[in-house]
Amino acid sequence: MASLPVLASEGGLSRYLNEIRRFPMLEPSEEFILAKRWQKDGDREAAHKLVTSHLRLVAKIAMGYRGYGLPISEVVSEGNVGLMQAVKRFDPDKGFRLATYAMWWIKAAIQEYILRSWSLVKMGTTANQKKLFFNLRKAKGAISALDEGDLRPEQVQQIATKLGVTEQDVIDMNRRLGGDVSLNAPLREEGAGEWQDWLVDESASQEAVLANAEEGSNRLAALREALDVLNPRERRIFEARRLADDPITLEELSGEFGVSRERVRQIEVRAFEKVQEAVKKNLAAREAARPQPALAG
Repeated sequence: MASLPVLASEGGLSRYLNEIRRFPMLEPSEEFILAKRWQKDGDREAAHKLVTSHLRLVAKIAMGYRGYGLPISEVVSEGNVGLMQAVKRFDPDKGFRLATYAMWWIKAAIQEYILRSWSLVKMGTTANQKKLFFNLRKAKGAISALDEGDLRPEQVQQIATKLGVTEQDVIDMNRRLGGDVSLNAPLREEGAGEWQDWLVDESASQEAVLANAEEGSNRLAALREALDVLNPRERRIFEARRLADDPITLEELSGEFGVSRERVRQIEVRAFEKVQEAVKKNLAAREAARPQPALAG
């Protein structure tokens, strides 16, 4: 595949955006033909056109992750990797557009990069804690709580309720995301301990980090495979309701598909059950295929 435009630094962002705008958007029929050429014949030129026509989508998604203190060039680069993975696995016969399919891969690649880059401060590993990590800034902006420092109790309660996490999780995550805080700064105004003390206490062993990363990778791969059990309508509704950063309302989806809100809810529940069952089977299959340690004789 031919080389892609490269965003070398933050200062070159405007030039990069202008460069990727030169690549034309694809009509549905053209996208389908190119995807079939890549799928059936391994046509690298077709794959290149599919990738370059969606670089603007990567850039748009990447801009939403600029608040984590990481180089935008790296965020875009990771998003492009996710896009290429999506193109590699895209099946045009499923009936949906590449952008719909690729969006999930792009976000997953960027979020994995961010989580790896924030490994200095031990992240929670539960789904709710990761959701909090990626949505706290947005939630703070919604209630005009963008000032640095601790949140007020009523703000903590409001965010915890909205995101479905504990108030202590909100307090802890808000402090962790204060990236410019000195490691010698006190955790609280009364000076009860320093950030560096907390980091030492919370640091995970290398074995634990590796195990968590492997488990997360396995679950992510199992979920990606599980989505193939859904038809296009089920997948659209499942992703919009369960995987999106800002879930779409039942009313919006009912208008999109021309069915009642209750019907959309039923499809969502059924899709979730199908994915849940497929994930369990995929994880079980992966576990069965894993090499077992030899027994001592």
